[in-house]
Amino acid sequence: MPHPYVLLSAAVSLDGFLDDTGPERLLLSGAADFDRVDEVRASSDAILVGAGTLRTDNPRLLVNSAERRAARVAAGRSAYPLKVTVSGSGDLDPGAQFWHTGGEKVVYTTDKGAGRLRGPGLGPDTDVVPVGPELDWRAVLEHLHDVRGVRRLMVEGGGRVHTQLVREGLADEIQLAVAPLFVGETDAPRLFGPGPYPAGRLRMVETRAVGDVVLIRYVPTAPGAGGLASAADRRWLGVACELAALCPASESAFSVGAVVVAADGTELARGYSREGGDPLVHAEEAALAKVDPADPRLASATVYSSLEPCARRASRAVPCARLILDAGVRRVVTAWREPDTFVAGADGNGVLVAAGAEVVVLPEYEELAVAPNRHLLG
Repeated sequence: MPHPYVLLSAAVSLDGFLDDTGPERLLLSGAADFDRVDEVRASSDAILVGAGTLRTDNPRLLVNSAERRAARVAAGRSAYPLKVTVSGSGDLDPGAQFWHTGGEKVVYTTDKGAGRLRGPGLGPDTDVVPVGPELDWRAVLEHLHDVRGVRRLMVEGGGRVHTQLVREGLADEIQLAVAPLFVGETDAPRLFGPGPYPAGRLRMVETRAVGDVVLIRYVPTAPGAGGLASAADRRWLGVACELAALCPASESAFSVGAVVVAADGTELARGYSREGGDPLVHAEEAALAKVDPADPRLASATVYSSLEPCARRASRAVPCARLILDAGVRRVVTAWREPDTFVAGADGNGVLVAAGAEVVVLPEYEELAVAPNRHLLG
């Protein structure tokens, strides 16, 4: 299901701590970075913090700049982003500033926690949403996207929430402000906790000084596992859709882009239809031709294709679904099922699944995949 773009935002000390153990909140950022965070808040549809952060920091989560609030209203948005929190127990203080400042709020909880939260005190502009017997981040994100219309979600902590979202492959971006000081206290809270994380290295997309702190922005690269889509899956499928726009125009074949990505997030190859002046080559075929067939990474790689890999083709003997299987790849992420324009009843995904491959379809990318092919669809 579609999710919002999930941006994790945090400030840490040089030794990786979010705070010290003192009674007052440790201010890691300076005025310039606080203003940057305010700008990010103003650009977001919603801001989320965990229940632990509500209890310890009592944040208001407001857009402080009157100019930015006015710009939001002028654009037809509310003055403040939707404020979101999560609590499995529902044990939240109704007197916290979170509930009594800004605009609309929503709290995601368990079926049991909902009973506690629906009592008096949270205010009429607060929506309580149970997501089942346990908190489920995918259910939370789907509800935010589909019901609340959130397309960009800023997550401001705490460390437990950040850790869970990264571990589950749901964080699209990490914005980290590194402050020039040390905490050095063993019991102080850290940004990320120990445990299993997605494989591979993240990709740095920006680094710059903001006052005396350094902002670093990272995006994930490692594909998801099995049938669950990760944030990196969405990013790579977006790349495949962008490649489709590079295809030479054709009246007799689709424009498709494809990327082959190793399990650790290393891009192995990319390709697109009719690449290199070959009028018959398909995107997956062009990409796989650039990878050594003996490369051991293929067995755990993912192929991203803007269009379902073909099951039958007139131009060459081996269709792309079979090329993928013969290469040893057993996971494919695609955006668009092949219409009957050229081949009736095409079912490349079915061929892949029948051979034991995992196929993930992300229909929210279909419009991007269709765009360079609209002239073929009548």
